[in-house]
This record gives sequence, C-alpha cells and structure tokens, in this order.
Amino acid sequence: MPKKIRELKAMLRRVGFSCVRIRGSHERWVHPELPELPITLAGKDGKDAKPYLEKLVDDALQQLENKEQEDEPI
Repeated sequence: MPKKIRELKAMLRRVGFSCVRIRGSHERWVHPELPELPITLAGKDGKDAKPYLEKLVDDALQQLENKEQEDEPI
C-alpha cells in the first residue's frame, strides 16, 4: 500500500528537511546538508504518493544517512 503525502512530509521533517516554497499543490523541501538535492512533493496530504516520490524521499534519506556516517569520527 503506498504511503500518503503527509507521511512523506513527516519523514522529511523528522530528519531536518524544511519546506521552503509552496506553489499550488507543489512543495519544495530542502535539507541544509543536502542543498544540491531539493525534493518537490506534489499532491494533497491525504492522497497516495506516487512510487517515484516514495523512491525520491527514500533515496534522499539514504544519502543523508551516508553523509552522517562519513562525518562521524572514528
């Protein structure tokens, strides 16, 4: 079952992304450590997220996790 748009927003918010722009039903989310990877979510909160949006969010979370692991001192 696909995630809802509101679930993707909550996932992004939890790891430090913030919404910087809203135009209609499109929201631009960015993270201070990943400025080269803005995420645009399209749709109302109660709608099912498209598979490509779920993959985009999952990939961004993975990149952020990898970046944090690189920054950890050994």
